[in-house]
This record gives sequence, C-alpha cells and structure tokens, in this order.
Amino acid sequence: MNKTQFDTFTLDRNFPAPLERVYAAFSDPARKQRWFAEGGNHDVEHFAMQFEVGGREQSRYRFKAGTPFAGVALEAESVFLDIVPLQRIVTGSTMAIGGQRISASVHTFEFIEGEGGMTRMLFTHQAAFFEGADGPAMRRAGWEQLLDQLLDELRNRLGAQA
Repeated sequence: MNKTQFDTFTLDRNFPAPLERVYAAFSDPARKQRWFAEGGNHDVEHFAMQFEVGGREQSRYRFKAGTPFAGVALEAESVFLDIVPLQRIVTGSTMAIGGQRISASVHTFEFIEGEGGMTRMLFTHQAAFFEGADGPAMRRAGWEQLLDQLLDELRNRLGAQA
C-alpha cells in the first residue's frame, strides 16, 4: 500500500528589483502568467487568477511531445488564504496529472525590502504527496526553475512599467 509522503522546504531568493515590482509579479494576473505559466515543456490551456483572500488561481497545461507525459493534462488549483500587501501571500494548492490528484500543499511567500532596490523573498513549501506524485525533489527543482523564470522576467523588464 502506498503512503502519503510529506515534505517542507524553504527557498531564499534575492531579486534585483524593488519590492513593489516583485510583489506585482505575484499579484498581477498577466505578469504572473508570463513567468509562472508560460514556456517550458507544456502548452497553457487555461490560466486565471483572482488575487484576493478567498480568490482562486487555476491553471491547466498539456505536456508537449517528447516529454514523459506527452499529451497528458496537468491541473493546478490554488486558493489565496492570506494576503498582506507587499509582505506576505499564502495559498493552499492541489495538483493533478491526467485527472488524478497527486498533491496538496501550502505555499507561503514572504517579501522583504532590501537595500539598493533589492527584494528578498522567502518561499516555504509544505506538501503532502500522494500516489503518482512527482515527489519532493522534483517539486523543489520545479520551484527553483519557476523562481529562475521570475528572475529572468524581472531582469528582462528592468525599466519597464512597474
């Protein structure tokens, strides 16, 4: 019999952008879709976000040809549990592959204004992984990649409208 696997990790990142710009990358649906949903080894079929406590974020992707899950749908749904503007965002999330739920997690993003226009962000991921899940190592690697994409987004848009 398979057992649920639990894991917690924290990623500590510094971004070369003011706090307001980094926070906007999480709170503005169009900005978040660019770094969080687009690109990679999947096609975006749906992305929607209602940024308020109790609001939902929904995404649906389909893996591209040449990937281990070519043609299979990946669905993620989150609810915003806590928002303190420019300080903290907490979500509760589930993920499913091919219609099978593989995990439930809590994501906490803490934003700290740094010196010289820098922003420090602490991300804590607490999860329960179910049968067929990617597991802690792959999930951590996935979030590291997403935060690298956020860094690229912030660097590419330096000087752009905040």
